[in-house]
Amino acid sequence: MEKLFGDAGDPANPVGAAEVVSADERGTMLAAGEELLHGFGLNAHFVPESLGGRFGSLRDLITVMRAVYRRDPALGLGYGAGTFMAAVNVWAAGDGQQRAELARRLLAGERAACAYHELAHGNDFSRAELTALPGPDGRLMINGRKEVVANLRRAETILLFARTDLAPGSRSHSQLLVDAAGPAPGSIRHLERYETTGMRGVPLGGIEFTDCAVPADRVVGSPGQGVETALRSFQLSRIALPGMTVGLLDTALRTALRGARGRRLYSGTVTDLPLSRSILADAFADLLLADTFLTVAARACHTATAQAGVYASAVKSFVPKVLMGAVYRLSELLGSQFYLRGGEQPLFQKLLRDVQPSAFGHASRVSCQSALLSQLPLTARRTWLRPTAAALPVETFRPGQPLPALPFDRLAVTAGGRDPLARSLVEGAGAATTGEDGAITAAARMWCGELSGLATEAAALGHDSLGPAAPPAAFGLTDRWAAVLAASAVLGTWWHRPAGSTGFDADPARVRALLHRIGAHRGLHRDPLPPALAEPLFAELVRRSDAGLTFDNDCLPSGA
Repeated sequence: MEKLFGDAGDPANPVGAAEVVSADERGTMLAAGEELLHGFGLNAHFVPESLGGRFGSLRDLITVMRAVYRRDPALGLGYGAGTFMAAVNVWAAGDGQQRAELARRLLAGERAACAYHELAHGNDFSRAELTALPGPDGRLMINGRKEVVANLRRAETILLFARTDLAPGSRSHSQLLVDAAGPAPGSIRHLERYETTGMRGVPLGGIEFTDCAVPADRVVGSPGQGVETALRSFQLSRIALPGMTVGLLDTALRTALRGARGRRLYSGTVTDLPLSRSILADAFADLLLADTFLTVAARACHTATAQAGVYASAVKSFVPKVLMGAVYRLSELLGSQFYLRGGEQPLFQKLLRDVQPSAFGHASRVSCQSALLSQLPLTARRTWLRPTAAALPVETFRPGQPLPALPFDRLAVTAGGRDPLARSLVEGAGAATTGEDGAITAAARMWCGELSGLATEAAALGHDSLGPAAPPAAFGLTDRWAAVLAASAVLGTWWHRPAGSTGFDADPARVRALLHRIGAHRGLHRDPLPPALAEPLFAELVRRSDAGLTFDNDCLPSGA
């Protein structure tokens, strides 16, 4: 993918940075980028290997899509991510014929749109008003509208969330796999495009159905299981989309570093100033932290599938906030230069706009906190402090090791009160050897203490503190849980690193820096990285930039 994209700095490159900015200013998709992705066969990465595609692991998919987001986040969302969000519902709940049909369409290069959203109800899908009720001939008659959906006009297939029963309750909605060219003329009307501040090139549209007849076998899964299927499928997309967006921070950090190194100030460059290096090191640590957390979560979808929902909600509530904060601080580093329309600035301005939807796109942070809150008391009782509770398999923390195929049918609505990632923290801290870095051991025990305190407070929550009307303090507990899980991922990856690791990955300062940043995000302190941690990170950042390597844990060649 990186080889196909070529050098982003080449002004003659049709998919270079200059063309990315130009497409953004026109509010259009990067046409040459779409042609490139079509030729590459990107859709195959959304189709499981068992159906003829290239989707082997969730983290591998993130790696491929991250390369697209590094070049243009709007291209990543507009060409690929929307199709992926629709497809996982079919892989999770569709019958054999539906899975084979969608796989064939995607492998042929067709798009799919995921039509959940109705402006009147936001993420409250249980109140969706669009209906698909039985008609006189046995077909389903669709009436209503969906709004702010990517690629509706361009998609050949629409995954439609609809009310299939007028009775109240969570069993009144289903998902339908609709052929966009199938319905009778006049039964579908496309609405005007919705203009946005960020992701300007992504075509967000609306659609209105009027007595649109579709076969009854278009229902994905059993009728009435639409909410359940959505909640199961979200577990993959809530991990994958933030994982892809790490590529955006990679380019923002690279752009800011390049600008800072090239700007003269006080008889030197901006990067000669300790404060500037500290800001860049903080952003680099945040990128590594986000990647480590979501990598463990993505691999846990394979090794602890039934608990993936907890880790997906934690990642979606934690990682976008980290990414947004890092990009914003980098804009401050650029100072007054940030507002200019020359040099590196237009691309960075686009990235700052594009990162904003990551916090609320697809699922808001509050909805993810609500999903965690409802599971908090049971998890505290059943897992965290019980010595018999299971931890994650070791291979979850070792990115180089193969994984079993992702069992879509084992994705569950709730984790059943089990949290093997947090148990891995407790077991790892208890097994720390005398040869371990003292600061890391102390940090592990501190996070175990945080988990213990969280368990006590979670056990005291009443039933009226577990729903949408819960007090702010209750939602604050979910932030603490997400921080503990992030620390568990960082420490678990360190404890289970390959034997004989050398260089930056084997440096305890790297782990201490990531744990320090979690503490800052958790609100335990407001301190930047101390020089003893910031300087090694800054040196590694410069090394990778000069070598043309990505800033994530993959450390791959990059043309960005």
